[in-house]
Amino acid sequence: MTYLDLAPAITALRARPEEFEFINDTLHHPRSRHRFRFDSEGDVQIDALCDCSLLRARPEQAKVFHTAYQDWHANYWRPLTINREFASHFGPPPLWRRAAIWLLRRLLTGPQETKPMPAPAVAPAE
Repeated sequence: MTYLDLAPAITALRARPEEFEFINDTLHHPRSRHRFRFDSEGDVQIDALCDCSLLRARPEQAKVFHTAYQDWHANYWRPLTINREFASHFGPPPLWRRAAIWLLRRLLTGPQETKPMPAPAVAPAE
């Protein structure tokens, strides 16, 4: 049986982790439009628009790829998502929330008291 050689994907995942992303329990490589899904035994299912998805991965390589994926997920993807979430906690609130806060403050403080303007000084007549 002829198998798909996963070596290029394994190398790319290890050398260029920023090229991959994790969406809906699937590892994506957006540039090539390949998607990889792992089952509980470590086997990999490949979705692609090309013929790459027609061949099955060799079980030994699938396990190596799964291990590389687990390392990528733990050491690259998870810290990246945690840092993004952390940064979002300190960004400015959305416009609708700022407007609601402004309106609430305005309602709670009541109308602003205005001080009468002093009358303009009149120049003495000559």
